[in-house]
Amino acid sequence: MFNTFLSLINVVNSPDESALLPAYLEGVYPVLKEHFTDYEIILVNNLPGRQLNKDLENLPPAIKQHLFILNLSSKTNKNHAFVAGLDRANGDYTIIFEFDFYQQPGLILDLFRKTQEHYDIVYLQAGRRVTRPQFRWLYGIFYSILRRYSNLRIDDKAHNTRIISRRALNSLLRLRENLRYMKAIYSIVGYNTTSIPTDQPIQDEDTGFRERFGASLVAISSFTTFLSSVLLWIFIISLLFLIVVIINALKVKFAGFDLLGNPQEAVTGWTFLVVLMSIFFAITCLNLYIMSIYLANIYHEIKKRPLYIIESVQRL
Repeated sequence: MFNTFLSLINVVNSPDESALLPAYLEGVYPVLKEHFTDYEIILVNNLPGRQLNKDLENLPPAIKQHLFILNLSSKTNKNHAFVAGLDRANGDYTIIFEFDFYQQPGLILDLFRKTQEHYDIVYLQAGRRVTRPQFRWLYGIFYSILRRYSNLRIDDKAHNTRIISRRALNSLLRLRENLRYMKAIYSIVGYNTTSIPTDQPIQDEDTGFRERFGASLVAISSFTTFLSSVLLWIFIISLLFLIVVIINALKVKFAGFDLLGNPQEAVTGWTFLVVLMSIFFAITCLNLYIMSIYLANIYHEIKKRPLYIIESVQRL
């Protein structure tokens, strides 16, 4: 038995998950009781208006005395619901354990044992993602942008199920962002992180294209420089376009030929108008890029992310 206080968290996000609660709790309880000196189970009820008491009334009293239910007053996204549970967790280690693994409660012990190898965050890694074909390209573009335009180390096959040490959780809770993408926040926090492979694939969430696309834009705008980079390239392309248009207009005016060698007849005022429009187009793109820099700086200041996170202090 480990002399450790463990907090176990899960979010009840649908009526089907609520119906699974008795089997879920009766599965994880023997592992917690046998291997940890103290433990608590925190369920976040993300089903406003639905009480979980009826689903849990036949549970043994031994389980109920370690159980805490957080009833949210209004439905929120799953990441925010997880934060509600993490705020309440008091354990030396906190584990988010999803319903996908309720028939494999031994994974709790596997995750904890991995932390004894000096890891602060250990997550379950899927071999594949099960999603509808029309969404595969969206996931591919999303994760390629995250890798290229940020310093975040994000595993696109990572399950939400993971164990977090107390010191890593304290640092994570300092990041009080309203627009949360938990995989990115885990990466910002840092600490020694590893994974345990599992055969359980990541199941596609029951959300439409609009919700997924909106969540992707939130994550990209919050954690990458992609949009600023796009505006920079628009400015560079507009500047090159300006140069080409000016050269073409001057060549038509003075030589009677365009850049492709086609004969053209110069119209009075045409050269001046084309050059003037191209200059203003380039200036507009430059202003947009400059404004994006200012907005990004303001955005990052408002978030108040910690400037640094100290993992440990050593004395020699």
